[in-house]
Amino acid sequence: MKYPYKTIFFLTLLIIEFLATATKGVEQITLGWDKLNHLAAFSVLYILFSLAFRQVSVVLKVVLLIAYGLQIEIAQHFLPPREFSLLDVIADMLGILFGFFIYPYAAKFAK
Repeated sequence: MKYPYKTIFFLTLLIIEFLATATKGVEQITLGWDKLNHLAAFSVLYILFSLAFRQVSVVLKVVLLIAYGLQIEIAQHFLPPREFSLLDVIADMLGILFGFFIYPYAAKFAK
């Protein structure tokens, strides 16, 4: 496989899910502000999703990534000391938007 974007995309989903739902034993990795983590993660997810599944519409990618972010926040609601955060979901959405604008440049390097 010359460009393993599907594998990288799904591995990234699993790693983010693990980090988002781990309650013990994982040092929290932050970029100084938690919302920046969300923005960065969902920008990368959008770009990888777009590289891996070029035929999927932008609308479907956005809907699925927002649903993924909501799923994480709902799971965190039930995992002490984690909690649901609407601001995290908004940061996820901003990350998706940022990824949307960065994708055309990333796609040029991915050829």
